[in-house]
Order: sequence, then structure tokens, then C-alpha cells
Amino acid sequence: MQLLLLRHAKSAWNHPGLRDHDRPLAPRGLRDAPRMGRYLLKQGFVPAAALVSTAVRARTTAELALEAAGAAPDTLRLVPDLYGSSPDEIVEIVAGEGGSASPLLVVAHNPGMEDLAARFLGRPEHFPTAALLVARVPAPDWAGLSPAKATVEAFVRPRELPAD
Repeated sequence: MQLLLLRHAKSAWNHPGLRDHDRPLAPRGLRDAPRMGRYLLKQGFVPAAALVSTAVRARTTAELALEAAGAAPDTLRLVPDLYGSSPDEIVEIVAGEGGSASPLLVVAHNPGMEDLAARFLGRPEHFPTAALLVARVPAPDWAGLSPAKATVEAFVRPRELPAD
């Protein structure tokens, strides 16, 4: 099983009065999300399913990345509990809703994503916007998800990708 953890791309802060949940992507985010999708396609990591936070910035990141990766249009599933989720909650959501879809993309937020990535990596590591961690999980479905038993196949930040 292959798990793809993607932090939402860079969001805009220049909308006074807008709820955090409703913040859109900034121009950099609109650039980076499809770049990560093209990386997924090039590496053969096209998601079979995606569990995505309902926040506008996460949803838009997922839509742009999935389109660039060539994923099926019905791949995306919004999961309200991914907004503000802890690492343990993310694991529970994947275990409960991921089924046997692989690769499975999860698009959510820090600090939960960064803390979960640290569990996979075995060390703390900065997980910036639009960063991607790819992990191989030795289990027949997501109910058996254990970061300690996974192997990290890739950890990519947008700035590390070649310019388009």
C-alpha cells in the first residue's frame, strides 16, 4: 500500500474577515499544487483515492494536483475531520476511510501533517506547504496503517522540483 501525504499549498492571508477555513490559495500555491501533481504522475504515484480536508486551500490543492496527475475525477472525497486533525486522528481517518485504495492521497494541514511525517521519517522535519511524503505500508488495507512499519519512498518540497 502506498500513502501520499500532501500538505495544502501556500494560502493567501490578504482577505480580512475571511474565516481560516475559507482562505484560498496564494499565487505560489496555485503554481505549486499542479507541480506536485505532475511529480506524482511522473513518478507513477497517481492516486486511486484522495481524502481531503474541507478547507478551501486543501480542497483546491487536491483538485489541482489530482488534475495534473491525471487521476480519475471521482477520486476526491472531502473529510471534515481532517481540518485541524492531529497525527493520530489522521491515521484513524486513513484506517477508517481509506479502504484498500492505493496510492491513497491525504491532503491536510500542519501541525498534524508535519508531526505525522516525522513519525514516518523517524525524526522531526520541516513540512512546508505543498510538501509531499510518499510511504510504502506493508498491509493489505489501511486498517493496518502503522507509520513505524512503513518505508519512506520520497519526501519532496516544491522548491526541490525542476522549474516548469
